[in-house]
Amino acid sequence: MSTTDIKSYMQSVGQEARAASRLVAKADTAAKNRALTAMADAIRRDEALLLAANAKDLDNARAKGLEASMIDRLTLSAKGVATMAEGLLQIAALADPVGEISGLNYRPSGIQVGKMRVPLGVIGIIYEARPNVTADAAGLCLKAGNAAILRGGSEAIHSNQAIAACVKEGLRVAGLPESAVQVIETTDRAAVGELITMKDYVDVIVPRGGKGLIERIANEARIPVIKHLDGVCHVYIDDQADFDKAIKIADNAKTQRYGTCNTMETLLIHAGIAEKILPALSKIYFDKNVELRGDAAARGIVPQIKEATEQDWYEEYLAPILSIRIVDGLDQAIDHITKYGSQHTDAIVTENYTRARRFLREVDSSSVMVNTTTRFADGFEYGLGAEIGISTDKIHARGPVGLEGLTSQKFIVLGDGQLRQ
Repeated sequence: MSTTDIKSYMQSVGQEARAASRLVAKADTAAKNRALTAMADAIRRDEALLLAANAKDLDNARAKGLEASMIDRLTLSAKGVATMAEGLLQIAALADPVGEISGLNYRPSGIQVGKMRVPLGVIGIIYEARPNVTADAAGLCLKAGNAAILRGGSEAIHSNQAIAACVKEGLRVAGLPESAVQVIETTDRAAVGELITMKDYVDVIVPRGGKGLIERIANEARIPVIKHLDGVCHVYIDDQADFDKAIKIADNAKTQRYGTCNTMETLLIHAGIAEKILPALSKIYFDKNVELRGDAAARGIVPQIKEATEQDWYEEYLAPILSIRIVDGLDQAIDHITKYGSQHTDAIVTENYTRARRFLREVDSSSVMVNTTTRFADGFEYGLGAEIGISTDKIHARGPVGLEGLTSQKFIVLGDGQLRQ
């Protein structure tokens, strides 16, 4: 497509999405659930077609020499197809947030004032590699009463279009407009530039991918963006921590998975217990081939630890690398998190109730935890059913963004002829 053609195409997509959003917003829960169930049925039925489309994408990815990690994210298996279908059924089983009324109170004038949960409207989602996002995003946006414009990575174009066909079938079966979920058909990056500036048609942008993609979207968008840039997550082990509990938490937070945004990247240890706990933890990490980088105090206890640079404290490694710092106490731990953290997820391990309460109150992150692993910072684990992503912004949504995060609230007022005096 030429630049003019892409602009015209995206304008058409936007207009259709805006029109569809009004119909989806007033669709009842039963219709939305019928659509989700039909999507799941179509995905399961078309497993062979989806895997064949994915094989084309994988062949192209290998021919272009894409990194192994990218190919891993791109790969769909039979299990992955089944998981996509199951995810849609789980979304169907969730409570519908649209129309929920809360806080209804009588005012002295006799009117009642409350809030009603309403859809955001049209949500644009830009993502890389993972084809399953097409189904997940479509399901979540639909259940929350929104229309969606999905722009997947060029490397997954065949997979995404095959999944889109199942999504459209589900919408059709339920009598909902097929344009309620549109998957962009062009791989031209100019389509992204158009999508993030179509403020007449798109209400919110959600980027899902690497830091480079998210930074570009955040800098260039003329529409509100729900995002997080980094996941520099910390675990602080207090001198009043349970030793066995601390060992297991610090191990799990780092080694359960290395490449996720809620994986611990920096371990902070109280100086009072460092000589006791650090050698035991280091052995676990070294046995799992985790590279350790630490300050002088940490290296004084375990000489095999490499010297950490100032930049290491800011790093989201997404790899088997961990920074370790010995701190004097809770205040220094909080100061470190405040300076170097990314306001994603931070945890304290302590049996001291007062310190735990202070940590919860004073650490300004989207998820703050006591005596558990940062790996729990996830929409499914939080009982949201699924998530569209994680937000470290303070407005509009914060933390894992599920159905509620894809809605807003408006004030409603119920009267019976009252007049303002």
